[in-house]
Amino acid sequence: MGVSSEPGQKGVNWSNIAVGGIMNMVTTLGQPLEVLKTQMAANRSQTMLQACKSVWARGGVTGFYQGLIPWAWIEASTKGAVLVFAASEVETASLGAGINPGLAGLLGGMTGGVAQAYATMGFTTCMKTAEITRAKTAATGVKPPSTWAVFADIYRREGLAGVNKGVNAVAVRQCTNWGSRMGFARLAEDSIRKIRGKGEADKLGAMDKIIASSIGGALATWNQPIEVIRVEMQSMAKSTANANRPAKLTILNTLAFIYKENGIKGLYRGVTPRIGLGIWQTICMVSFADYVKAWVKKQ
Repeated sequence: MGVSSEPGQKGVNWSNIAVGGIMNMVTTLGQPLEVLKTQMAANRSQTMLQACKSVWARGGVTGFYQGLIPWAWIEASTKGAVLVFAASEVETASLGAGINPGLAGLLGGMTGGVAQAYATMGFTTCMKTAEITRAKTAATGVKPPSTWAVFADIYRREGLAGVNKGVNAVAVRQCTNWGSRMGFARLAEDSIRKIRGKGEADKLGAMDKIIASSIGGALATWNQPIEVIRVEMQSMAKSTANANRPAKLTILNTLAFIYKENGIKGLYRGVTPRIGLGIWQTICMVSFADYVKAWVKKQ
């Protein structure tokens, strides 16, 4: 994972670079937006204000960091390295083959997204969602179990398949997430260059890079239904809470269940905080990563 993704960069430790960037991302704005997005996706009748109140009721400010330790940190310390390494390799190879930057970014992001989903994110997203949604148990007056007790219980009952529940939905989400984010961001960069009269080899300023990444991150939330499906599949809500909820969830029957219960709007619950999350993640993992790679080239 310490292999360089640029010609002539011997021994560049991309793992450490990526881990540092994504740990900063998740610990600052990332986790609060993730919690709010998950709250709204799991409780599709709630408005943004109601979701904020529900999260706040779970412990004030700390409620917005539920699931950060250990699951978000475990996920962050691994998925960033996988994403940057895989995406950078594919994007560089695509550009070298003469593919335009937008399509190269799309291919790199899709590859990196799928790689990180299956390599690191299955069980950590499952456990983060379980941590966030298990508060439903407390609503019945029963004290919810600890995070590790939840993990042990799921593993004892369902094994590795249980703690990786919803991993296929995660893979679809990450493939479309990072493919869209990187693809749209590169297209936005090209458009900004044309508007400013710059050539393909000309560098953009920091604000232009941030604007391009913001556009990419916002437009990439078109796949919100996949995220809502993922949250429902990994939620700690029991099937007995709703007689219509399938006992064995798949992507298709979960989609049908959500649409039947909440309509098309239900499939887009939580999209507003996810736009903010997408923008922040794309700025960190596209714009910031570009600056880091440019700095490493000079070393």
